[in-house]
Amino acid sequence: MISLASECTDGKGRHAKGWLFFDAECGFCTRLARWLEPILARRGFAVAPLQDPRVGALLGMPRQELLRELRFLHSDGRHCGGADAAIAIAREIWWARPLVWLARIPGIMPLLHAGYRWVASHHDCVAATGPQIEGHWT
Repeated sequence: MISLASECTDGKGRHAKGWLFFDAECGFCTRLARWLEPILARRGFAVAPLQDPRVGALLGMPRQELLRELRFLHSDGRHCGGADAAIAIAREIWWARPLVWLARIPGIMPLLHAGYRWVASHHDCVAATGPQIEGHWT
């Protein structure tokens, strides 16, 4: 478990196995995060907005790049975004694991990246207004 109390909590000293960061200015992203929050919480993960200034410092990313896509932070410090974040989340939820299996098929990840970019461009997300980048492990 990692403690992000000093970097990324509301001061309650919560501990989490990882974090899902979302665009709190996007209605679609906010609805998705609210739906996932109790599911992830039961598995020891937490949810927080990308707009929190501590998130950029924690991930080592400037705000413009940070807001391009959903981000997922693992307990070991690795983080990913976009379709890669969706796959990382799916690994943690038993009923979503078929998405992980699907992603292992050659040629499917480029389709998932394209699908993520399409969804982002068709709702009120900040990610839809800027250039898209592929998610990657850092």
